[in-house]
Amino acid sequence: MTSTASSPDTRQGQAPQDQRPSWQQRLRRFGYSAGPRVDVRERLVPPYVRASPRLWQVLGARPALAERITRWSGWGGPLLVTLMAGVMRFWHLGSPKAVIFDETYYAKDAWALVHRGYEVNWDKNANDLILQTHGHVKIPTDAAYVVHPPVGKYVIGLGELIFGFDPFGWRFMTALLGTLSVLMLCRIGRRIFRSTFLGCLAGALMAVDGLAFVMARTSLLDGVLMFFVLAAFGCLVIDRDRTREKLAAALPADADGRVRPDAHTAETTRFGWRPWRWTAGLLLGLAIGTKWNGLYILAAFCVMAVLWDVGSRKVAGAQHPYSTVLLRDTGITALAMVPVAIATYLLSWIGWILSPTDGSGGYFRNWAATDGKGGMWTWLFPDWWRSLWHYEHEVYKFHVGLSSPHTYMSNPWSWLVDGRPVSYFYESPSPGTDGCPANAGGKCAREVLAIGTPLLWWVACFALLYVLWRWFFRRDWRAGAIACGIAAGYLPWFMYQERTIFFFYAVVFVPFLCLAVAMLLGAIIGPPGSSDTRRVAGATGAGVLVLLIAWNFIYFWPLYTGTAIPIDEWRSRMWLDTWV
Repeated sequence: MTSTASSPDTRQGQAPQDQRPSWQQRLRRFGYSAGPRVDVRERLVPPYVRASPRLWQVLGARPALAERITRWSGWGGPLLVTLMAGVMRFWHLGSPKAVIFDETYYAKDAWALVHRGYEVNWDKNANDLILQTHGHVKIPTDAAYVVHPPVGKYVIGLGELIFGFDPFGWRFMTALLGTLSVLMLCRIGRRIFRSTFLGCLAGALMAVDGLAFVMARTSLLDGVLMFFVLAAFGCLVIDRDRTREKLAAALPADADGRVRPDAHTAETTRFGWRPWRWTAGLLLGLAIGTKWNGLYILAAFCVMAVLWDVGSRKVAGAQHPYSTVLLRDTGITALAMVPVAIATYLLSWIGWILSPTDGSGGYFRNWAATDGKGGMWTWLFPDWWRSLWHYEHEVYKFHVGLSSPHTYMSNPWSWLVDGRPVSYFYESPSPGTDGCPANAGGKCAREVLAIGTPLLWWVACFALLYVLWRWFFRRDWRAGAIACGIAAGYLPWFMYQERTIFFFYAVVFVPFLCLAVAMLLGAIIGPPGSSDTRRVAGATGAGVLVLLIAWNFIYFWPLYTGTAIPIDEWRSRMWLDTWV
C-alpha cells in the first residue's frame, strides 16, 4: 500500500532516456530510474494511495462502507494509533514516585520559572522534601545559574501548575507532547508517503520505541525539543503541498486537458505570505528556546525548504529554477523563519528580562549595571540586552567546555545501535516490597532505562542506508526530507565528541528514523501494481518484522516503566555488556 517513488524533476521537451546527461547514465548502474512521464499536475500533487477494491471484496465490505472507511481513515487511523500511545504513556505516569535523573534540575527549575520568572538555587534535601510534602515547599529567592533556555521548563511547569508539584505533575506535559508527537507523525507520514497505512505505521513504530516512550514519561527537555522540531517539519511539509497546489492550478492545460510544464508560469507564480512557514519559524524558535541544538535544525530546515521550492518550480517547467527561487522565494523564507525564530527565542526570556535588576532578579540580570557598566556599546543596547548577551556567552563557554566524565556518557557513533543507554532510576527492592514478588527468591531490579527498542533501531540502521540510496540514486524528495531530519538532529553531535553527551539526545530524530523504517517496510511490501504473489510475500515479511519490534518493546517494558522484576530476568535483558 505504498505510493510510487517520486520521479526526478524533468521538463517538457527533455531528451529521451537514451540521451540523458552522462551523470544519469552513470547512476543507472546503481538503480537510478527516471520513472514514467505523467501529467505535471499529478507530479506536483500526487494522489493518495487507495486500497485495492479486491481487498474490500476479501473483507466482505460493501462499496459504500469501503468508501466511508477510506474517507474517515485519514484521521481515524492516526487517532487510534495515538490512543494506544497515550494509554501507554499515561499508564502509572507518577511511578516511580521519585525525582529521577535530570528531573532534579528541570522539575524544580520549572516550578520556580512559573512562579518567579527565573530559576533559583534549591537546598540539597529539596527533592525529599518535595516528595514528602506533595510539593508544598517554599520557593527560594536566590537566583541559579542554568545552562538551558526556559521554554522547555515553562512547558513542564504548565503541567505542575495544573496537577501539582509532584512526579505526575512534572511529567504530564512531556507525556502529552509525546502522545501528540505520535499523532503528528502519523499525519506527516501519511502526507509525504501519500499513504494512510504507511503514515500510521510510522506513528505506531514511534509509539513502541523505548527511547521515545521513556522520554515522554520523564520531565527532561529533549522530548519537548523533539515535539517542536517535528511540528515545524510538519508545517514545512504542508507548506510544500500548498505551494505545489498553487503551481498546479496556475499551469495551462492543452486541448486534451493535460497539464504541461510552462516556464513563464513556473517562474512568475507567487506563493504569497505562506503562513505555514511563519508557523514553522515560530516552532523552531520554541525549539531553540528549549535547547540550543535547535539552531542546527533551523539551518537545515531552511536549506531543505529552499530546495523544495527549487524542485517545485523545476517540475512546473522553470528554466532557471535556482535564480527564480532566489528572486521570489528565498527572501520570504528567510524572513518567515530566521527573524521569527530569533524573536520567539528572545520573547521566551521575558520572565528573566522583567525580573528585578537590583541583584534580586534572575542570574546575571544586573550584569550590565555592575560588572558590564561603561562598555563600548552601552549607548546602543539596553541593559537587559547586554546582560542577556553576557549570560548567553557564559553558557556557550560552559557547553563547549563540558568534558567531565559521567557513568552513562556515550559517543554518537554508538547511538544508532543502542550502544550505551542511560539509566534514569535503579533500586533493588526486597521480596514483597515495591512490586517485587514475594517468591522472587532474592532481591529484584527496578530500573528506568532510556534505551531505544533494540530491533527497531537495528532495522533503522538498514532503513537509513535505504533512504540515502533512494535519495541519491532515485532523487526521491521524501527520502531527502527524512535524511535531513536525521542529519540535523544527529550529525552536529560529532563535532563535540570530547564533550559529555548522552544517548537520550537522539530522541530528537527518532520520528525521522521511524519514517525511514516505514519507507523501508513499504518497499518490502511492494509498490502498487505488483503481483499478488509479490505483495503477499512482502506483506508477510514486513508484518513479521513489525510484530517482532512490538514483541521487543513488550519484552523490555519492565525496563521502560520501572517495574520490579527478579534480578535474573533483569540480567536476561542486558543483551550487551555496555547496557549495564
